[in-house]
Amino acid sequence: MTTTQFKPVEEQLAYLKKGAAEIIPEDELKAKLVHSAKTGKPLRVYLGVDPTAPDIHLGHTVVLRKLKHFQDMGHTAVFLIGDFSAMIGDPTGRSETRPPLSREEVDANAKTYLDQVYKILDRDKTEVRFNSEWLGKMSSYDVVRLCGHYRLARMLEREDFRSRLANNTPISVHELLYPLLTAYDAVMLQSDVELGATEQKFNILVHREIQREYGLSPQVVFTMPILVGLDGERKMSKSLGNYIGINESPTEMFGKLMSIPDALMWTYYELVTDRSPNEIEEMNREVQSGKLHPMEAKMGLAEGVVRDFHGADAGRKAAENFQRVFRDKQAPAEAPVETVPRGPSRKLTTLLVDLKLAPSKSEAERLIKQRGVEIDEVCVEDPRREIDLTHPVEFLLRAGKKRFVRVVVE
Repeated sequence: MTTTQFKPVEEQLAYLKKGAAEIIPEDELKAKLVHSAKTGKPLRVYLGVDPTAPDIHLGHTVVLRKLKHFQDMGHTAVFLIGDFSAMIGDPTGRSETRPPLSREEVDANAKTYLDQVYKILDRDKTEVRFNSEWLGKMSSYDVVRLCGHYRLARMLEREDFRSRLANNTPISVHELLYPLLTAYDAVMLQSDVELGATEQKFNILVHREIQREYGLSPQVVFTMPILVGLDGERKMSKSLGNYIGINESPTEMFGKLMSIPDALMWTYYELVTDRSPNEIEEMNREVQSGKLHPMEAKMGLAEGVVRDFHGADAGRKAAENFQRVFRDKQAPAEAPVETVPRGPSRKLTTLLVDLKLAPSKSEAERLIKQRGVEIDEVCVEDPRREIDLTHPVEFLLRAGKKRFVRVVVE
């Protein structure tokens, strides 16, 4: 068996602890790292994800990036797809029973998850598992035996269940099974460390206890903070519209990152980049002293995140495009093109609505009156302005500060 050469334990700890919310218990993590260094055997570190939606956003990548950090330190990164548990539904944070997903939905979501996680994890060094490998084969005897290792009173201590009981909101029995079945994942994987968001703490602590019940050395619980969304206040979420999708275009991703409050960018540096704590602290000092402008620091963040998901060239171009549009007040180098068929003249307000640059004609008129519309970089001030569409022509249309469209009439 080949052994791995690891960096000094203190150096590993400093790198791995970056951004962590809680490590339970931290002295056990250190002990496991010491043993790993002595034996040359990597720790088995896993992250379990239920594929309940087709796409992941930047908030989901916080724990993924921590899994990458363990991978960077030479440990075995196990990405567990909860294809079986997704059909049950994690009750965490739920005020009601989650509707079950079909096998077809889960399989489709799992495929897109894998396509996306390899933008962070090393494909060749990642162990991918599906918990249907063992959960789908459990007999009724196995399930009863598993349930015998945990107490109902302990299960009902979790906040989700307590509040639902207090409000007379139904709890289905299969929801009580969820943390036990996923604990069996930790048993089968024989994991040394499990990663999760802070809201997963209860589940992962259950997993640790069940490992002990099955005669295994209990894993270390390693939780990461929830990423605050673009509004600077609430958890990043698609339903709240304050998210950054990792499959969004480089320009859109860059622009969204530049919109976050200045104070929040240090948390983003910590949670969604691989910058070291010392680098981040030094940059913060430079901003505080006036040596570095906050805009420059934030542009470095945005370019780095875009680079991680779209490559270095895309990151550089997105930064250059932002510079042109927002700082130099020029049109973007590659404005989206919209083709408009030739025909009779059309009011500019109608065209703005048709091109989805304004939600309504009244809003388009308001935008024009506020000097927020330009044609070929010349401000339009008359809301009654008509656009001649009777012959082939091309022009650059700007609506508001950020929206540019190259209109081609043909």
